Amino acid sequence: MEDGVVLTMRGISMTFPGVKALDNVDFTLRKGEIHALMGENGAGKSTLIKCLTGINDFEAGEIHVDGVEGPVKNHSTSDAQKVGVSTVYQEVNLCPNLSVAENLYIGREPLTPMHTIDRRAMNRKAKELTERLKINVDVTQNLENYSLAIQQMIAIARAVDMECKVLILDEPTSSLDDSEVEKLFGMMRDLKAQGVGIIFVTHFLEQVYAVCDRITVLRNGQLVGEYPIAELPRVKLVAAMMGKDFDDLAEIKPEGFEAHADAPVVIDAKGLSHKGTIKPFDLVLHKGEVIGLTGLLGSGRSELARTIYGADKAQTGTLKVKGEEVKISHPIGAIHLGMGLLPDDRKAEGIIGDLSVRENIILALQARQGMFKQMSRAKQEELADKYIDILQIKTASKETPVSQLSGGNQQKVILARWLATDPDFLILDEPTRGIDVGTKTEIQKLIIQLAGEGKSIMFISSEIEEMLRTCNRMAVLRDGAKVGELDGDLTQERVMAAIAGGADNG
Repeated sequence: MEDGVVLTMRGISMTFPGVKALDNVDFTLRKGEIHALMGENGAGKSTLIKCLTGINDFEAGEIHVDGVEGPVKNHSTSDAQKVGVSTVYQEVNLCPNLSVAENLYIGREPLTPMHTIDRRAMNRKAKELTERLKINVDVTQNLENYSLAIQQMIAIARAVDMECKVLILDEPTSSLDDSEVEKLFGMMRDLKAQGVGIIFVTHFLEQVYAVCDRITVLRNGQLVGEYPIAELPRVKLVAAMMGKDFDDLAEIKPEGFEAHADAPVVIDAKGLSHKGTIKPFDLVLHKGEVIGLTGLLGSGRSELARTIYGADKAQTGTLKVKGEEVKISHPIGAIHLGMGLLPDDRKAEGIIGDLSVRENIILALQARQGMFKQMSRAKQEELADKYIDILQIKTASKETPVSQLSGGNQQKVILARWLATDPDFLILDEPTRGIDVGTKTEIQKLIIQLAGEGKSIMFISSEIEEMLRTCNRMAVLRDGAKVGELDGDLTQERVMAAIAGGADNG
C-alpha cells in the first residue's frame, strides 16, 4: 500500500437481482483526509460502504487497510471494527436510556478484579476521551439528555476509542442545525489532524466544500472520478453526478409566479394552537400559492403543519377550508377535505416498507374511499403506472417492495400517493431532505407545476435557498410561534434577518 494511504478498494463489483449495483469501482482514502463520497440516490454509495463494512458480500475486487496484511474481507460490522473501520449513521444507534459513559464502553466495559463493571474506571476513561475530543458533556448523564449533534459526537468518540483508522460518516448532518453542524465539523477537523481518514457521505453540497479535501463521484454503480476539492467547482460536481451539464442553482420559477392575494382562499387558520408545540397562529393560503415555513430546527414548522392537518389536534382557534369552518380530529378527516401530508420522517411515518410500490401509491385514495369500497386491481395498477411514469420513479416493478427503493424514489412514491388523491392542499415537510441533487430539482419543479395547476402547497425545508426558488411567500417561525410573513422580493438576507430578529412584513 502507498505511503499515506489508509484504505484502498479496487475493482469492487456487486449485483443485486437484476441490477448491477457496483461495476469495477475503485476508491482510495488517505490518512488525515476528509473524503466526500458523492452521487445520486442509487449511484452505489451505500452499497460500496456496505461492502467495506461487511454488510454486503461483494463478488469481485479487493480491499486493503493500512496495517492489515493481505486483502480484507469483512463479514460483519464487528469484523470491520477489528481492522479499524467504523461507521456512524444518520440515525444514531446508541442507547438513549444509558449514560454517556455506558454508551461509549458498551460491550467492552472495564472490569473489577471481581469481574463486575468498574463504573469509576469507566466514567474516568469516558471523561478523558470526551475532553480529548472537546465534547462538553457530563459522562454520568443519560445520552437522551443531549442534542442529536452531541449524540452523533458520542457515536464518533466510541468509534475513535476503538482505534478506528477509517471513520465513515453517513449523512451525519441531515437533522442538525447550522451551529451543530459547525461543532461536528470542528470534531472532524481534529480527527483529521490526528491522522484519521474520514469518508463523508452527504447531500449538502455546501458542506462538502466547507470541510472536504477530495471528492469521489459514483453514477449508476460506476466510478465517474476522484477529484481534489479545488479542481471541482459545484456546477462540475453536479454535472458529474447527473451525467449531463446541469446548473442546480438555475432559477426555476416561471415569469409571473407571484403571491396570489386575489385568488380564492383555501386555508384560513385563526388562533390555532397545540399545547406544548405551537402557540396560537393565523395563516391564510390562497389557491395556486406556495407558502414556505421557515425557521431554525425546533421553531415549530412541522408542528404548525401537523396542527392544520389534524395529526396534532388543535386546542384553540378556528380553521376554515374553502370558506367552511371545519374541525379536524384525525388525518382521515383532512384527507376527506382534500388535504395531503408528506411527513419529514418518510421511514417512520411515510412508506410501509413491506408493501409494494403499487400498494403504497394507492393507500391514501383507498383510505378515503373506505374499506368497503375496495379499488379494483386494474385501477390500482393504472394509478401506479401513471405516477411511476409522471414522477420517473426508478423501480424494477410496481410490485417491488418499496423498502428496496432508494431514498429519493421512496419520497417520490409518497408524493405519488398524495397526487393520486388529487388534493387541493398539499403539505410537503422536508420533501427533498437526504435525496440527490437531480431528484431535488425535479421535486422543486413539480411543486411549481402543481401550484400552476391551482393546488395550494405548504413547503417546509431547512434549506432557505430551495424555498427562495419555489415559494411565493414565507411564514417565519421561532420558538413555537409564527413571528412574521415575507412576500414580494424574497432574498436570503431578508429571511435570515426575520428568523434572527422577528417579524418583517415588508
